[in-house]
Amino acid sequence: MLSDIRAACRAESQKEKSGQESLEDHFKDIDRWVSGDAKQTLSYFTGLEKDAFPPYNQLSDDEVKKVCDAFTAMLNSWNVGLDVPDELPLDRQYELMVGLLDHEFTPFHTGMFIFDFCTGYAPGCELEEYCPCLEIWEEDF
Repeated sequence: MLSDIRAACRAESQKEKSGQESLEDHFKDIDRWVSGDAKQTLSYFTGLEKDAFPPYNQLSDDEVKKVCDAFTAMLNSWNVGLDVPDELPLDRQYELMVGLLDHEFTPFHTGMFIFDFCTGYAPGCELEEYCPCLEIWEEDF
């Protein structure tokens, strides 16, 4: 599984290798993202299938940590970062990460997209009791 995740890393384009990305390229990426030009899933671009990942309880904590680290590195190669609460349990982090494979995705060549899994609406948040908005939500409502 780790070799499949490593193989899913995006190869650098010639522009990225030379540092020749232009401001125009950056704005094109922003326009594609804003327009909702995500016609495919992350799985489509990486070749990784959600079903290929075993359930959390079939792996040791050490194996899950290695998968999460490799998955994070693979996402970074696609200019994607993850922002999850430090206290989020490893099993939840694993499930959320693997779930990203079914998420609509627009590849970026410049900049970075951050998945934080939080919509700002704490009652429906995927992070559940680990939602960073939960405390504020409970105070205001």
